[in-house]
Amino acid sequence: MRRLGPIEKLFILLSVSTIFGLATVRAESHEQRAEDATQEPTSAAPSDFVGSSACVTCHKEVTGEYSSNPHFRHDHNGKSTTCESCHGPGRKHVESGGDGAKIFAFTGTGSKEEDDICLGCHSASLPAFKHDAHTQAGIGCVGCHSMHTFKSEKNMLKQPETKLCETCHADVKPAFELSSHHKVNEGALTCSDCHNPHATVDKQSPMSVADQNQVCINCHIDAAGPFVYEHPPVRTEGCISCHAPHGSENPRLLTKSNVNELCTQCHTATPNYTEPGTKPFHNQKTQSQPCTACHSRVHGSNASSFFFK
Repeated sequence: MRRLGPIEKLFILLSVSTIFGLATVRAESHEQRAEDATQEPTSAAPSDFVGSSACVTCHKEVTGEYSSNPHFRHDHNGKSTTCESCHGPGRKHVESGGDGAKIFAFTGTGSKEEDDICLGCHSASLPAFKHDAHTQAGIGCVGCHSMHTFKSEKNMLKQPETKLCETCHADVKPAFELSSHHKVNEGALTCSDCHNPHATVDKQSPMSVADQNQVCINCHIDAAGPFVYEHPPVRTEGCISCHAPHGSENPRLLTKSNVNELCTQCHTATPNYTEPGTKPFHNQKTQSQPCTACHSRVHGSNASSFFFK
């Protein structure tokens, strides 16, 4: 058997050392990951918390009225929400003389970290938050809500609800100035009476209910039914097949100024048709009277399939 030379022995020794070293590093890395997995990422020792009284020293403008804040009054397992409930333990922040990097600050950027703080308490009431229309558009909790300088205590909004929604939905605002409109500007309704701000993207329509008409029916109970004779568009296309939901230049929020023109979108091939032998009051060229003069039960009827009175 041939004896190994000095160079060959050195090569073998280095190879064994390298393999052993890699195995050791992998084992330590695995142990470290296992240890990290068992630790709470936000865990903090009781001594890391300094209490809200310490925050008052520098943040009087925020803490002065906090006793009237809905978060302060809300009970969490026998304890009210304190500064450190949202901003994290403050010992390092205090000991550093107020270093902003030593405390969690809400910057209003809609970051995941900010939203996760809020969801720590509100996740049960917002199960689809991460998939809702606002979140998908990059708008986080603090985009609409303010914890300290809110203008609406009900939902702690940064501005009154209508004004806040119109900040982004400026295209809807002019509709409430039209002659026929839902009384939002007058304060009789708010956007959230019809819309769920945390609805998922595929159901951003009114309140995200299975039957979208139900939102309208909450107020317009006379159109609710059930009817013996249903008007098919009400069931298949919904209220917005005839009505503009925010506002219209036409009476009753109708999408057309002429009632006959609205009806003949479905009931004739063209709104200006006439047929030989048709009685004058059915001749839509003359449009002598609106369809609803006779067919008044346009949402549905219990007496006539022609929706007569």
